[in-house]
Amino acid sequence: MSAHDNSFPSGLRTWLRYRFVPSWWRWAGAVLIALAVVGPVTSVVVTGETAKHGRVSGAGKTIIEGGTGGTAPVPVTTLVAFHADTQGGDFECLALAPSGASGKGSGEFDANVMYVTGKVTSVDADGQHASLRGTATVTGLGAGENVPFTARVTAGGSGATVTLSVSGFTFREILVEGHIAID
Repeated sequence: MSAHDNSFPSGLRTWLRYRFVPSWWRWAGAVLIALAVVGPVTSVVVTGETAKHGRVSGAGKTIIEGGTGGTAPVPVTTLVAFHADTQGGDFECLALAPSGASGKGSGEFDANVMYVTGKVTSVDADGQHASLRGTATVTGLGAGENVPFTARVTAGGSGATVTLSVSGFTFREILVEGHIAID
């Protein structure tokens, strides 16, 4: 008999061997085949989900760490709002400080010290952090047009952070009210 015998007895032996293979072996084989087919499809879905990251939005009130700095720092609060995705977006930040450094009215944030209004041109996000880049019009401190900016944000509510770099300044801000979402 040759190794490639296609006779009826050879086919019968093959059928009988399959017929008496324990059913759990057949199930195990079916599961392995299913994993071989579903595995690559699942990888594409996961990659697709990762690629969706990049939607960032937030709004709230922050306080700048260390205020104006120096030996007699003045507190500075900001109102910040933004939304962006891989197609672009908008960024707004209004910095307010008290007119008086101490004494009566020193707790009233009534002086507009800087306003940044810009278009976001790129977003890099990883689910917990995002960097928004673009150009802005800046009034007050660091005034100018088409000024490049970068805002690095962390997701969350109170305690989340915004680090704004614009006009040669870097402002580290802590969210005290509001929320930042990164999808």
